[in-house]
Amino acid sequence: MLDSRPLEKQAPIVLGVIPARLASTRLPRKVLRTIAGKPMLAWVYEAAKACPQLNDVLIATDSAEVAELCERSGWAFQMTSPKLASGTDRVHAVSQLVHADIYVNIQGDEPLLKPQHLTALLSPFGRPHVEVSTLKVLCTAENIGNPNAVKVVTAMDGRALYFSRATIPYDRDQTNPQYWKHIGLYGYRKAALKRFPTLPASTLEQTERLEQLRFLENGISLYVEPTEYDTVGVDTEDDLLRVDAILRS
Repeated sequence: MLDSRPLEKQAPIVLGVIPARLASTRLPRKVLRTIAGKPMLAWVYEAAKACPQLNDVLIATDSAEVAELCERSGWAFQMTSPKLASGTDRVHAVSQLVHADIYVNIQGDEPLLKPQHLTALLSPFGRPHVEVSTLKVLCTAENIGNPNAVKVVTAMDGRALYFSRATIPYDRDQTNPQYWKHIGLYGYRKAALKRFPTLPASTLEQTERLEQLRFLENGISLYVEPTEYDTVGVDTEDDLLRVDAILRS
């Protein structure tokens, strides 16, 4: 007699990928810089490995020095081409070699990353129509007008309407709206990630220098999950010193 019980749905395989290149314009070699006694990359990798929703984590790099650190530390890594233009392109390159259902793009310059960020990031994938996810946190007063703190506005269902370095929404009547800062972590279903490099760099992407706008301009929705944990992306020497003080406190 055939078993009529429904088959259990298999959980998706989720791979965390940390793009890590040395050729940063404003702060060269930043992923190898020491913060509170450890390389920046170590803080990011260890936080990602502590997230129970990730099946595995690997570092995607074009640098022999980064690969050397990975080997010494026992971290999984994958060499990628130095010609790749963005972190998303680097994650896409990994997806051609390592199978997963969902890929998580974890910036290598986010040493304040927590496992809770990644848990929140993966939450929208409980809805089958979600192709890409990202995060937002309440914007502090000093960051509302800061072009380095990207703002995001969303629809009622969490779908991103726009990302901008400008202050959005514009408070015409001084009503003091809530402002949300975008945190540059992304989750992608494999099909959406596969499409990314086939799409031409979009006008808005080039204008704002924000690669996530390529998805929006090509009709691919991003769903934005709130988190209570802010981060400090390390782009300058001042950022490095600030994060060092936070992690030592």
